[in-house]
Amino acid sequence: MDYNMIGTAWSLLPPIVAIALALKTKEVYSSLFIGIILGAVEYCISMGTGLDGFLVHLTNHTVIEGDETKGYGLIHCLSDPWNVGILIFLVLLGSIVSLMNKAGGSAAFGRWASKHVKTKMGVQIATILLGILIFIDDYFNCLTVGSVMRPIAVRNGVTKEKLAYLIDSTAAPVCIISPISSWAAAVSGFVSGGENGLALFCKAIPFNFYAFFTILFMFGIVWLDFDFKAMSKYDARLKEWYERTNGGKLDEVSGTKLHIVEHGVGAKKGEEATASKGSVADLVIPIVLLIIFCMTGMVYSGGYFDATSDNYHHFVDAFAASNASVGLVIGSLGSFILTIILFVSRKTLAFTDAMSSLIKGFEAMVPAILILTLAWTLKSMTDSLGAAEYVSGVVANSAAGLQQLLPAIIFIVAAFLAFATGTSWGTFGILIPICIAVFPAAEPLRIISISACMAGAVCGDHISPISDTTIMASAGAECKHVHHVSSQLPYALTVATVSFITFLVAGFTQQLGIFGSAVVSWICGISLLAGALYVLKKKF
Repeated sequence: MDYNMIGTAWSLLPPIVAIALALKTKEVYSSLFIGIILGAVEYCISMGTGLDGFLVHLTNHTVIEGDETKGYGLIHCLSDPWNVGILIFLVLLGSIVSLMNKAGGSAAFGRWASKHVKTKMGVQIATILLGILIFIDDYFNCLTVGSVMRPIAVRNGVTKEKLAYLIDSTAAPVCIISPISSWAAAVSGFVSGGENGLALFCKAIPFNFYAFFTILFMFGIVWLDFDFKAMSKYDARLKEWYERTNGGKLDEVSGTKLHIVEHGVGAKKGEEATASKGSVADLVIPIVLLIIFCMTGMVYSGGYFDATSDNYHHFVDAFAASNASVGLVIGSLGSFILTIILFVSRKTLAFTDAMSSLIKGFEAMVPAILILTLAWTLKSMTDSLGAAEYVSGVVANSAAGLQQLLPAIIFIVAAFLAFATGTSWGTFGILIPICIAVFPAAEPLRIISISACMAGAVCGDHISPISDTTIMASAGAECKHVHHVSSQLPYALTVATVSFITFLVAGFTQQLGIFGSAVVSWICGISLLAGALYVLKKKF
């Protein structure tokens, strides 16, 4: 009997089980861990390695395939330079947020926002606009927007579930249509054969329907003031809780404590004076420094300042060749140091208080770090089982005779693959090379298919419980992760349906050329989106 599960449909079982358990039990950590164990068991059975092989694969298994060395397991994922860089960035970002809170910047912004943003709609629009402005990286977007808008949102009756949805929907969707972002750099890196990956990325932007429609859909639901039942139930609970507690300090819906230091209320002894003398600049300046230094760190890692590099003083090329993990660490570390110098020199904070923010930043990020670690390990298990290759093989074998339907098919496959594995970048790495190989450079269908791949990957990443971006959105809003995943699903699926139909239109109109196909597709897509908003408003 053949027990080989590698490269078969069985390779998708671990992520499917993990996702199903997470949705059923509403407990993410054990669900991810069970998925990891199942993946290691399947690999052990397929390879016939026994218990020793199971333990090695679960912890740190290195495999040499030709000229490439691949690693799997928990220890490998935690020691991977890219992953370590992301974890350091999260800790530093959490530390900067802690610094802003200690200096009174968040409280000052809350006082300013209370005077200028006084409605539920205003808070939601401000969240969307801030998310659009922070386009450099999705991690940075999720945590920064969350830390800034969370106190204002809760104060104005916006649930943390709704805030998490708005954050998540302006993270990856904004980054995937921005040429100056870590996502553009990642997509460019998957384009081989001497072709300009960033130029190809830019050409594909107009057809990234899911990203654009998600942003437009957010504005639509905020303007029309409606929510799906999966979201509105939290709004009803929040109102009921406010009436019962007269606006107490504990959000029972999300199960997290609200730490809002405003006018000294709720401040610890010794923090009241700092909170009252803090200014909006104590919040704005660190964020501006973070944006500037992160962009500088990105181009630095791409060779912008290296006279021996081909990208010397070529900003776009350096950004395309950058290492997002290294660049974000450099940027966050530089802004963290300068923020400490700023606060200490102005005597806003004592040096010991400023340095204690490192501990606070780490403590705040522990849940996100744990989930990320488990999610990365689960991905390594699915990689070892050949899940991505299995799905991409299904696409390649069914491509013949489906030219006009292919963009819509690629959108669905990319969404499913990103949903199952929790990573859009891994989906890019598998499917973009296939799109480039299948279609000649001059064909409009190549651009449309690459756009469909990126849009589908973002869609799957958006709705996946094990996606790092989804996890970061939950962390940024301080929302229970399962609540966020279940409440945002109807919104994402609505936009995904409209995007799928629009990709069908793009495939059938590709004979009109890039411009003609884009125009017709956008007209159809916007009409469908407006129709969906009208019907949903009537229903809900």
